[in-house]
Amino acid sequence: MEANSIRRLETEPIGKLLLQYSLPAIAGMVVFALYNVIDSIFIGRWVGEYALAGLAVAFPVMNLSVALGTLFGIGGAALCSIRMGEKDTAGATRVLGNVFTLGLAVGIPFALISAAFLKPVLIKFGASENTLHYAWEFMMVIQLSVPVTFTFFNLNHIMRATGYPKRALFATSLSVVVNVILAPIFIKLLNMGMVGAALATLCAQITGLVFVLHHFLSKKSNVHFSAEIFRPRLKIFLPVLSIGSAPCLLNVCGCAVAVIINDKLLSHGGDLAVGAFGIFNRIVILIAMIVIGLTQGMQPIVGYNHGAGRHDRVRHVFWLTIISGVTITTIGFLCCQFFPHLIAQSFTKNEELIAITVRGLRIGSKAFALVGAQIVINNFFQAIGHGKTAAALSTTRQMLFLIPGLLIFPHFFGQSGVWMSLPIADFLATLVTGTTFFWFLKNYSSNVKIVSKSSA
Repeated sequence: MEANSIRRLETEPIGKLLLQYSLPAIAGMVVFALYNVIDSIFIGRWVGEYALAGLAVAFPVMNLSVALGTLFGIGGAALCSIRMGEKDTAGATRVLGNVFTLGLAVGIPFALISAAFLKPVLIKFGASENTLHYAWEFMMVIQLSVPVTFTFFNLNHIMRATGYPKRALFATSLSVVVNVILAPIFIKLLNMGMVGAALATLCAQITGLVFVLHHFLSKKSNVHFSAEIFRPRLKIFLPVLSIGSAPCLLNVCGCAVAVIINDKLLSHGGDLAVGAFGIFNRIVILIAMIVIGLTQGMQPIVGYNHGAGRHDRVRHVFWLTIISGVTITTIGFLCCQFFPHLIAQSFTKNEELIAITVRGLRIGSKAFALVGAQIVINNFFQAIGHGKTAAALSTTRQMLFLIPGLLIFPHFFGQSGVWMSLPIADFLATLVTGTTFFWFLKNYSSNVKIVSKSSA
């Protein structure tokens, strides 16, 4: 849906709109997650199982970078959609400029500071003598490229939210194609190992960034760069932070959880158990990314119609999205239960690592079917500007349930206690998220600010 058709968000059938916006977003999320999976497969097969474990150790550091990036990108995208729904294109353009400025203002110092303290951080995060070198080589390149990563993904979110889902998909797909082409060349042919994997990722993101910058430099775009939009404005900065705080806190909590999981698995299974969690995490993220792509397609529809006062359409798209999201995570659950050997063997030939991974996939995914509902509800609250509610729900699984489980269950059940903490947290978090949402509907169903029962 391009520049002249943004108002169709208010008039087109909901099912058609959700397909138009979600399919490109899902494809973008899938291809993005796939190049992490493909990197892991290349590293596991060509560099070794300890390199794969090193990649798992590096994950929390990468997650922290993602957290800061989503703070501005997702918050800015949601605010842009609301402004577009209010027919305030100038306001949406100022949001674009602020997202660009704030991303660089945070990304550059974060890159330098994190690179300077990278080795001790990796040790604290679970790196052993066998895995530290691999994790450090990979993450030094990745951390120094954080400003590029921030700018690319933040602007790609804004592109999708302002009426260009197909272009956003193309930018992400282009970066993935470049990464998949360069990774085997750098890792295998040039024998660059972990550094090669990281450089392939950096080159891919630079390619995508060039395309996105070209889009926003064109005056034909719904919103585009102009000299006066880059000055930080508090009235933009605060709502962006509020809305973006939910995915940011989710990723920060994910970082803390990954550190604890790595530590517990290292104590109860060694480096190979850490590597098994790295494989598990890649698969879970791949499936979750499909649902996140679905919600990114939902977000501009919800945000625009919320801003335009079309609350019947807001509720319609929500229910359609949550049914689709739960269906996707149910398929993921079935794959982990019935095809764990096939999944593990794709990453490594080490039989011990395969056995640990199979066990982890089967136990850790027991309640994964429920995760789709959590993701959709959290993103719905973000899309209508209820950042605080979304942030609170986003941290429930990790802080209230998963971390306590990780601190208790391994003492009684060893390595199995680590894996069983995951589905228990998923089940309890879904109860809290679902209860909160239905309380929200009950109290606001007659209030036109959010979802009007009478307008349905």
